Amino acid sequence: MPDPVCPLCRRPIPPDAKQSLHHLVPKLKGGKGGPVALLHQICHNEIHATFTESELAREYNSIEALRAHPRLRRFLDWVSKRPPGFHARSAGGRRKR
Repeated sequence: MPDPVCPLCRRPIPPDAKQSLHHLVPKLKGGKGGPVALLHQICHNEIHATFTESELAREYNSIEALRAHPRLRRFLDWVSKRPPGFHARSAGGRRKR
């Protein structure tokens, strides 16, 4: 059976890759039990380094909206050239609150 594919960077997620589930609407904003997406951990980290929970709930609650954001688009262009199991700390650091 083929590896699942990260809907953000569209690379396969091998079994040994760091991965996690992303709630499209944050749990703290009413998304508990809502839709989730399996992502590479590095892709998930970049989402939370870029957006606040409120922004995620209000504007970026779909894969399409996330992929369309300029900062995330630049990250996805960069990470898509890396091997499927690639992981590194997010360079951007945590967003300002």
